[in-house]
Amino acid sequence: MKIYDALKKDHREVLVLVDRLIALSDEDDTRFKLAGEIRDALIPHSRAEEAVFYNSLRALDADNGKVLHGYAEHMAAEGLLRTLLVKERVKLDWRATARKLKEALSHHIHQEETVIFPLAEKVLTDEDAEKIGVAFERMKPEIKEEGVVKTTLEMDRKLMPPKISRVSDLIDKR
Repeated sequence: MKIYDALKKDHREVLVLVDRLIALSDEDDTRFKLAGEIRDALIPHSRAEEAVFYNSLRALDADNGKVLHGYAEHMAAEGLLRTLLVKERVKLDWRATARKLKEALSHHIHQEETVIFPLAEKVLTDEDAEKIGVAFERMKPEIKEEGVVKTTLEMDRKLMPPKISRVSDLIDKR
């Protein structure tokens, strides 16, 4: 599966989870489980996307400003997710934070699918997109096992100028 299709699939799944959370009543304790499902879907998605997709684009000198903007949007969404995880535990207006998270994710997804994907399609071959899609799917379970703290530190490291490690196996320098 090409990276674009894998990302779109995950995007839709996360938005459905957030919509389900927003629709719950304040008394519905399944929100704890649902908030955890959102975390478990969103964090591995973001980290794997950054590692194999964004870093591939950076390595190919695609429009790095747009790619770095994607990282920033991931950080903002993660901040909202962390706030949501705390607020829903203590019943502090968690629904408003869930709505803000949905808004941030919807914006990011739109930007990614309408700006980053066309940019990527100019610099990646179909074969590259397939390889990156496979690597993306393989990384998500590994990242989930590593936990949020370790992967957050990894995100910070990735914002530094790219050192091609895992990505070099996916794409030849052009």
